[in-house]
Amino acid sequence: MKILIIGATGLIGSKTTAKLRELGHEVIAASPSTGINTVTGEGLAEAVKGTDIVIDLSNSPSFADKDVMEFFETSGKNLLAAEINADVKHHIALSVVGTDRLQDSGYFRAKQVQEDLIRKSGIPFTIIHSTQFLEFLGGIAAAIKEDTLTLSTAKIQPIAAEDVATFVSEIALENPENGIVEIGGPERFALAEIMRRYLKKTNDPREVKADANALYFGAKIDDLTLVPDDDAQLGKLTFEQWFPNRPQK
Repeated sequence: MKILIIGATGLIGSKTTAKLRELGHEVIAASPSTGINTVTGEGLAEAVKGTDIVIDLSNSPSFADKDVMEFFETSGKNLLAAEINADVKHHIALSVVGTDRLQDSGYFRAKQVQEDLIRKSGIPFTIIHSTQFLEFLGGIAAAIKEDTLTLSTAKIQPIAAEDVATFVSEIALENPENGIVEIGGPERFALAEIMRRYLKKTNDPREVKADANALYFGAKIDDLTLVPDDDAQLGKLTFEQWFPNRPQK
């Protein structure tokens, strides 16, 4: 198979690229740094030519409401138009569990637009809804500068990036679902609880305050907003297994 991966230099993209190449597939690793840009269209038509499968793992460089909407809308339209011209057989996009329940957030409104464009394109597709990555915990810790982290009591079911890449690789090689497949981690925690454990393991002295009304990317969430349905495919790596091998800057 000839497979084009958009966002191939990112956390999930680099792992997915390696896995599919190990299986013997021809993989084009696309990102602005490799001269393929879905926003400007640079190198896109040539990259998609003769491609069987396109995997979109890209993300907006800015999470500001206007920027993220422009990114997913422009990138999505350019990529799907190129795929239609190239007669691509399967489009896979990585999205987020609960996207349709998080429409108070500008980020998730943009992700919904991305998903809607895929559905309307006529290209056979699979949208993968993933829970939050375990690697996301370090980002939360770094982004919050206060001495106390105020986080929601809502449940999350975080998944390791390694497991995400495995699922993406497998799903890409299957028949298109023309719908959503959910993936998640093997364990369920309150968001505040798992962050408390993460800070303790990283010797971060800050406290975590659990608040049922705390927002998530600007959106109100309840206990089940961020967790997958019972039929979701679950990864293997637990928090304790993941932690020693987590990415460290």
